[in-house]
Amino acid sequence: MATFESCPTPKSQTCRVIDFDYAGVIDLGIRRLLVVAGMAPCSNMTVSLQPLVYIRCPEFWGIEVVGCIPGDICLEALKPYVVWIDLAGIVGSEGIEVIGAAKTEKIPLKGGCS
Repeated sequence: MATFESCPTPKSQTCRVIDFDYAGVIDLGIRRLLVVAGMAPCSNMTVSLQPLVYIRCPEFWGIEVVGCIPGDICLEALKPYVVWIDLAGIVGSEGIEVIGAAKTEKIPLKGGCS
């Protein structure tokens, strides 16, 4: 089985894992949301949360904070961002781990995979 790292195509130049300042979970009763906030380094950057893919249930499910810019041209100006993702199906046996460029943050949660 081939892995993503062994894929012969070139790596993207427009997306990077970026820093975040805040990560927290909002419990809405029937669902939980991960909310992440910070400052994007480019005013034209779009930020999203990208869960990693696992074959087996991890203790903490990794979720990357990813910033992408069109055309590989950064309009240098700090831009605040707030993004969220529904945690249904992406919680490890112990919780989640938010992965940024300079830090990660583990958030313990019950009710994940086992």
